[in-house]
Amino acid sequence: MNIETDPLLQKIAAVLFALALLHTFSVKHFERLAVRSPRHAGLFHLLGEVEVVFGFWAIVLIASMALMAGGENAVAYAESRNYTEPLFVFVVMVIAASRPILHAVQASLRAVAHLAPLPTPVMLAWLSLAIVPLFGSLITEPAAMTIAALMLAPQVFRPQVPERAKYLALGVLFVNISIGGTLTSYAAPPVLMVAATWGWDSTFMLLNFGWKAALVVMINATVVTALLRKQLPSIEGDPTLQGPGTPLVVVFVHFLFLGAVVMFAHHPIIFLGLFLMFLGFAQAYEEYQSPLIVKEALLVGFFLAGLVLLGGMQRWWLQPIVSSLEPLALFVGATSLTAITDNAALTYLGSLITDISDESKYMLVAGAVAGGGLTVIANAPNPAGASLLKRGFADETIGAGGLLLGALGPTLLAAAAFLLL
Repeated sequence: MNIETDPLLQKIAAVLFALALLHTFSVKHFERLAVRSPRHAGLFHLLGEVEVVFGFWAIVLIASMALMAGGENAVAYAESRNYTEPLFVFVVMVIAASRPILHAVQASLRAVAHLAPLPTPVMLAWLSLAIVPLFGSLITEPAAMTIAALMLAPQVFRPQVPERAKYLALGVLFVNISIGGTLTSYAAPPVLMVAATWGWDSTFMLLNFGWKAALVVMINATVVTALLRKQLPSIEGDPTLQGPGTPLVVVFVHFLFLGAVVMFAHHPIIFLGLFLMFLGFAQAYEEYQSPLIVKEALLVGFFLAGLVLLGGMQRWWLQPIVSSLEPLALFVGATSLTAITDNAALTYLGSLITDISDESKYMLVAGAVAGGGLTVIANAPNPAGASLLKRGFADETIGAGGLLLGALGPTLLAAAAFLLL
């Protein structure tokens, strides 16, 4: 039995996907329920974790498949999915957030910030929102998101900063990461899904997408940093900079592991083996480490794996929409659809369309990356950023409405650049 083509299971999967979206937009309500109902606070806290949402509903989907089509067919469907991206995001989050790498990046950015005529905290915030996202074109977007989020957390995402300002900063970060990876053909998940099929190399990406994205990233970062400048604290006493100095050889080995994992990002057997070696090295030099963010990375991996399982059953209604639209309508549709489904899944469906025009190819990818900051599920690195920054928000949850409003302006600017430049 082919589960993916069963009409009833397709409809059930679509309903569960809609419930997962509704759940994603309602996580703040579960946190409030946890406060009102102490007896069941644990359950409500669990359901209020945005990283749990899609994994939870994916389990419901597999259980439904088992009841209707048999356990073997349900397991076969689960095993037929490609989990490379969730595994890679898990591994790269842990390595990129390790203290030697984070300290080295912070030290480099501080050195650059001291050269500028502006206050160092202002320059550090700007560099974290502009240069780190663009650097994601080299080290991949999930790694850039992890580093940028950890850099910004003690500066911007603090209780003393107004919620509106934090949502604006988060929206800019998500949009900049989404478009900042388009300078190459391998760093942004939605680009990666089509690059080989359509023959797009890094030169093509830089000439058609990259320079436009870089311009928008700079403008977005400049605007939000200017608005936040009075809220930024002194970098003295930043807890993320505490700890003994790290020998250069340890820093070098950490970057070597990060580079190797990025190089083999599409080969899970290799990068998982490298990750195990990294864990051993980190344990051997424990005095130079902070606690690894294994829990946060696992939750993000669980979220993305759930999205893979649920998203795999949405092709029956998504692909006809994508294939029926004219180029301009496709751009608008891709930007909008990205908000409710992973943008890499959207471009993958587009890559399956035969005889798609070059203009439609451009519009599909441009819309997918432009809309990659609108929601937590819009772009694969977003759950990583949300996991690392949510403690800076009220109830330690990120509201879907707040993120949407915060990302709307940067998204419109990115859309205008891709359409008009």
